[in-house]
Amino acid sequence: MKKTPRESRYVRVARIAYQMTQSALPRYTHKKSPHRFTFPQLAACVLMTFYLDISYRDMEEWLMATDQVRKELELKEVPNFSTLSRAAKRLKTSDLTRMRDELLKQAGVDEDAMVADSTGFTPSQASSYYVSRTGKPIQEFIKGLYVMGLRTRFIVGWASTRKRGIDSPHLASLRRQAAGYGHHSHGRTSWVLLADTGFDGPRTLPGDLIPAARKGNGPMSSIRRERAELVDAARLDGFFGQRWQVETLMSVIKRKFGDTVRSRLPALQIRETYFKGLVYNIHV
Repeated sequence: MKKTPRESRYVRVARIAYQMTQSALPRYTHKKSPHRFTFPQLAACVLMTFYLDISYRDMEEWLMATDQVRKELELKEVPNFSTLSRAAKRLKTSDLTRMRDELLKQAGVDEDAMVADSTGFTPSQASSYYVSRTGKPIQEFIKGLYVMGLRTRFIVGWASTRKRGIDSPHLASLRRQAAGYGHHSHGRTSWVLLADTGFDGPRTLPGDLIPAARKGNGPMSSIRRERAELVDAARLDGFFGQRWQVETLMSVIKRKFGDTVRSRLPALQIRETYFKGLVYNIHV
């Protein structure tokens, strides 16, 4: 019996990235562009750069050494590192969102429960040893917020900010993005959102499994008390404990795709957290 030849993981990732970019992006960004590469080809190369957590210069060399990936991306020649950098800057948040939604649509995501959490990325490439020697700890972080489907473990929504503070101001945006992938029965929402106390705020709904933060010494309102009882019941039956899976997601993103952002411009730093979420979905 003839064995099926093994396929490189990078070839599979390149194929998924290229199919996704072809479905979500225009072929060219301008009618008078050189047309040496299509925009989906360059976008797929950018996604591979973030997937490998390497620089654009290293990505150019990597593509030169990997003919199978070039074949998947239909590249007749290798794009210059500066071309990849400019392509990354042209990818807007709306483009990344369309690519994410296209991937989730193809996967048929339909969740009964979703989990939200946040993590911080360092806006510096300095090593921890250098930081400790200078005696000047890094004070600024780029916060990435993600909401994950509990069954498929896909990221279905994201947000990012440079501001410190609680996560509750971003809850409405995350919920709105996740709503399209939550299960609905007879036209009514039948999925539940889990998160930690940092998401507790005025945008929290009564059915959310979000622990109520204690504010002052006054009595807790009846709505917050009912939600706290729901969380306690979910803790007892073990369901709320599934929230730890989003911690695994954060660990995978940081270990595999890096815990720093390479961009210097604030807008690109924010967008880079979305790149990490997108390549995580490809990896899953």
